[in-house]
Amino acid sequence: MSTEAAPSGVWFAPGRVNLIGEHTDYNDGFVLPFALPHRAVVTASAVSGGSSRVRSAQQDGVVEFRAATVAPGEVTGWAAYLAGTCWAFREAGFPVGEVDLRLDSDVPVGAGLSSSAAVECAVGVALAGLAGVPVDPTGLARIARRAENAFVGAPTGGMDQMASMHGRPGRLVFLDTRDDTVELVPFDPPAHGLELLVIDSRAPHAHADGEYGARRADCEAAAAALGVPALRDARPADLPRIADERIRRRARHVVTENERVLQVVALLSGGADPREIGQLLDASHASMRDDFEITVPHVDVAVAAARAGGAVGARMTGGGFGGCVIALCDTGRVGAVTAAVRAAYAERGWTAPVVFPGRPSEGAGRLPD
Repeated sequence: MSTEAAPSGVWFAPGRVNLIGEHTDYNDGFVLPFALPHRAVVTASAVSGGSSRVRSAQQDGVVEFRAATVAPGEVTGWAAYLAGTCWAFREAGFPVGEVDLRLDSDVPVGAGLSSSAAVECAVGVALAGLAGVPVDPTGLARIARRAENAFVGAPTGGMDQMASMHGRPGRLVFLDTRDDTVELVPFDPPAHGLELLVIDSRAPHAHADGEYGARRADCEAAAAALGVPALRDARPADLPRIADERIRRRARHVVTENERVLQVVALLSGGADPREIGQLLDASHASMRDDFEITVPHVDVAVAAARAGGAVGARMTGGGFGGCVIALCDTGRVGAVTAAVRAAYAERGWTAPVVFPGRPSEGAGRLPD
């Protein structure tokens, strides 16, 4: 039986929204997310005794495991994200003792806002804090990603964890996923009379399902057909060499999406009015809908309604098959855009979407005592 110690601290990590750059991360490409104000918060303490315990304010029950020996397959469900991070932290060569972890999170689950990465990163910074070992943000993001890939079994890229670790207020996280280099890009919509709305379509999605894996396999097939290490290395002129029409469309999305990310970065880094990125957001959505085929009616309707309501650009964000839409709009049009989307949903008898402003926020860390 474990003996509980006094809580040693409280750590947090945010969810994220991706401004642009979808399904490019596992293709060695470019992404442009930012950290949300929504957070997973972990109260963590070391315990003496035989096992670790984890509990969640959003779940029933307590799950126990031995952090010193836990391995993939031993813990499933919501607790796998916490146990998996303990395993990945240990596998990275850092000391892991038995712990008591209490999780509370206001990151919407199943909305494509990286609720799982927020949990993993919050646990990661907590474990580093308890162990008293310095781990750089990129190193912790890699540990958290390994937990998701190898322990939970979700074949995601590394964008979510990097955004959660590197986020800063008023900044986008421009990430080159080939070498994990990060550049912070200014993005402050309110300073330009704008708001970036996040519209939760209420159409849940799951990254670990077959569709996500199928898109990843299509991208690998496209890279093989072109003889390149990853689609990051392909150009639009290369695409006609792909004989299979479906594989060619998948590749076209990734290649053009990488170009769109670079265009947005160039505009914002150069001090452009953020309204200028609106058409790139629109083009990204069309590409996800038509070439990558990862949108669903709920998100397509939300995008169309937001644009009809006056948004200067809108797109689905996240892995697809549900989740959220982002809409960039003038502050004075927030009410009209929100009303347009809600009316479109009501007309179809769908559950009303949840709409909130998405503003770049602080990355993972420890809360003051």
